[in-house]
Amino acid sequence: MPDIVTVIRRKRDGHELSGAEIDWVIEAFTHGIVSDAQMSALAMAVWFRGMSRAETARWTTAMIDSGRRLDFSALGLRTVDKHSTGGVGDKITLPLAPLVAACGVAVPQLSGRGLGHTGGTLDKLEAIPGWKADLTTAEIAEILSDPAVGAVVCAASADLAPADRKLYALRDVTGTVESIPLIASSIMSKKIAEGTGALVLDVKVGSGAFMKELGEARELARTMVELGTDEGLPTTALLTRMDSPLGRTAGNALEVREAVEVLAGGGPDDVVELTLALAREMLAAAGVDDVDPADRLRDGTAMDRWNAMIAAQGGDPAAPLPVATHTETFHADADGVVSELDAYKVGIAAWRLGAGRERQGQDVQPGAGIELHAVLGDRVRAGQPIATLHTDTPGRIPDALADLRGGVRISDTAPVRQPLVIERIRA
Repeated sequence: MPDIVTVIRRKRDGHELSGAEIDWVIEAFTHGIVSDAQMSALAMAVWFRGMSRAETARWTTAMIDSGRRLDFSALGLRTVDKHSTGGVGDKITLPLAPLVAACGVAVPQLSGRGLGHTGGTLDKLEAIPGWKADLTTAEIAEILSDPAVGAVVCAASADLAPADRKLYALRDVTGTVESIPLIASSIMSKKIAEGTGALVLDVKVGSGAFMKELGEARELARTMVELGTDEGLPTTALLTRMDSPLGRTAGNALEVREAVEVLAGGGPDDVVELTLALAREMLAAAGVDDVDPADRLRDGTAMDRWNAMIAAQGGDPAAPLPVATHTETFHADADGVVSELDAYKVGIAAWRLGAGRERQGQDVQPGAGIELHAVLGDRVRAGQPIATLHTDTPGRIPDALADLRGGVRISDTAPVRQPLVIERIRA
């Protein structure tokens, strides 16, 4: 039987771990035989030394096998899921899941909560009165099978890849989050375990993403596509830009409102563009090529699915969304063009206002966040409103304003517009 100190030393010294060593470590860590301190040391060794494709694949499988796998094949439905690596203003899941369901493909999406400057899908949806994130497997299956719904966005249960749940909490507090093998295995262990029939990945790159450089994002995307393919899960990835926020809001209730605008046939152009790009990719992955998702936005069926999806999880889609008690407006200090709108700085400002959390389990303010009145490339005049800050705690506003001010640049030169989708990666 392996021992953990030897495994740590082997990885520290740059050796490839065997399948038996990886299986033992993950099982022992799940059951408390390997301590948090020892697993943190191994994670740091992996951060420095990396893992081979074989190691990463075995690590992912071991984390899947630490819990149970869901299986929706008995429902007789085509299923597809989407995962985003996280960004600022990334509310795409909200209009996307009901849109794809309206096109005839069921969407079982397990989502997470925000941490730091990136928002969480569950936090956004929990701004809707009555909506619940925690569902049983039977409830998920019932909603997916309902021909009027066909989409679920919910939290992963505790018995789905429990080793990943424990390891992620350690990585977050030990400076080992930014490891491509550990990020890839964390994401893919949960996605493979959830039992979807196909998967589309939205891998963000830019200042507001975990992957700041294109090369890193491409490596992460390829690693995840390979992991899915090796496990028999058809997987594709889109690399998309996250240098500026998506849309005009970053927060919780603010982003829900904007998502509903998209479902109603409006909304910001970039949110609509990415929603449709991912919807088309998901439909292709599910083998559907005779439906244009843009038609489902125009004819109102996607909105119908949204209302049904929210109601199926206890929410009231017609209820007023929470509104923050305090607002403050940030104005342009000169005439010119918005030549920089840094996603990371906007995300940090929204986090400071209460839209995000500093640690897992901390509450968020549903009405907090940033509402943008001018975006990248817009021409503005001195004194014109650039953004409105929303919060229930006005004492947070000065620091948030400072962050926002540091992320906005107004100049005489308009920025060169870049395509939102950079490239597609397939097996």
